[in-house]
Amino acid sequence: MDWILAFKALLLGIVEGLTEFLPVSSTGHLIVVGSLLNFTGAQAKAFDVVIQFGAILAVCWEFRRKIGELASGIVSRRPNARRFILNIIVACIPAVIFGLMFDKQIKAFLFTPVSVALALVIGGIVILWAEWRQSHGDKRPRVRALDELTITDALKVGLAQCLALIPGTSRSGSTIIGGMLFGLERRIATEFSFFLAIPLLFGATVYELYKMRAMLETIDIGAFILGLIAAFASAFICVRWLLRYITTHDFKVFAWYRIGFGLLILITAYTGVIKWAA
Repeated sequence: MDWILAFKALLLGIVEGLTEFLPVSSTGHLIVVGSLLNFTGAQAKAFDVVIQFGAILAVCWEFRRKIGELASGIVSRRPNARRFILNIIVACIPAVIFGLMFDKQIKAFLFTPVSVALALVIGGIVILWAEWRQSHGDKRPRVRALDELTITDALKVGLAQCLALIPGTSRSGSTIIGGMLFGLERRIATEFSFFLAIPLLFGATVYELYKMRAMLETIDIGAFILGLIAAFASAFICVRWLLRYITTHDFKVFAWYRIGFGLLILITAYTGVIKWAA
């Protein structure tokens, strides 16, 4: 194994796991860190897809009991389980449609550190506004349990998720903050975001790997496996931590992090301190 490549794989795997389910954009961080490590191009894109799968497995393991209950509920035709699965399907449809329509254009023009930085800053401002709205609004959250979600709620969250096609926006951020704006309690929006990630990211991983199948024969399997394991471990820790964190905290710290990180990228790009990859 190339040990330099192994180090990059380990670092990027950790970055993926720590950022995939936080409202800070895993794709954006991978683009920025990959640029700093000079790990870009086709192989880097394939690697990002592989380590994303590791993060998905972490969520599946954390919610294995709930997933088992849903599977049992579908077999036994329990209304709550069937309605929840339908909500997941409905919420996934908009992102699938828009992703297939605009995937090439987005990857051609928006997968750069500077565009990611702009999305980070704008997203941070939106999170601050959403938190202010939920804490100062007259209405309390309308949805306080996953079983209370309606098809309309799921569709709204799914439409919000489409914004995550823009690198730096954050899939989890779009779904969680979108859910909060549409009346979901913070923890419910977060849990629904986790469940929504499973079929969507799994499907995207399979689709991207299929497109890259010819190149997979030339990759360093050892480095890719190391990255996948690192993503799984760090994502598992992050998901557990986040579920505890949101019981007593809001998302403002992530908003300020996004704004600070985004401005740092923009300043270094403008001053030429760092030559970011295009």
